[in-house]
Amino acid sequence: MNMQWKSWTRRAVLTALATTMLPMTAMAEAAPRVKFQTSAGDFVIEVYPDKAPKTVENFLQYVKDKHYDGTIFHRVINNFMIQGGGYTANGERPTRPPVPLEALNGLKNDLGTVAMARTSNPNSATAQFFVNVKNNDFLNAKGTSDGYTVFGKVTSGMEVVNKIKVTPTAPGDVPHTPIVINSATLVK
Repeated sequence: MNMQWKSWTRRAVLTALATTMLPMTAMAEAAPRVKFQTSAGDFVIEVYPDKAPKTVENFLQYVKDKHYDGTIFHRVINNFMIQGGGYTANGERPTRPPVPLEALNGLKNDLGTVAMARTSNPNSATAQFFVNVKNNDFLNAKGTSDGYTVFGKVTSGMEVVNKIKVTPTAPGDVPHTPIVINSATLVK
């Protein structure tokens, strides 16, 4: 009976440890998520610090600093992407220094993914981001100094992104009616 008791106790301890550790492991591996509340509705993205660490750190710092609150989607092109995060209705927001390009991370500019906007300088991404509204293979990196860094994807609210992408625009792809990001918050 002593041997049987030890075996049962060992199994009980291992089961207790497994059920305790499993949720902690899942929590540790969960990708951070950001909820965007916009004038067109809400959507949530998850970001991948394991794939684009500097980009995600930069993006999440802008979220924590409330930088995106009150900005607009200032460039909307159906069958391409929706871009925001840099302008309010009154002009451009100041930004921190740019982050280096992390486009060779295995993530592609596919439908629903989120990437950093930049100038022709590959290392110029600051706060502006875009959501791909179709597969945009031509934006994927082919070398170390091209492409656009994908760092996340829309996990809920893609219908809101689809609503934004068909918004009527003026020359320059600026929506006639501003689409405001009321808030961007980290989801716990």
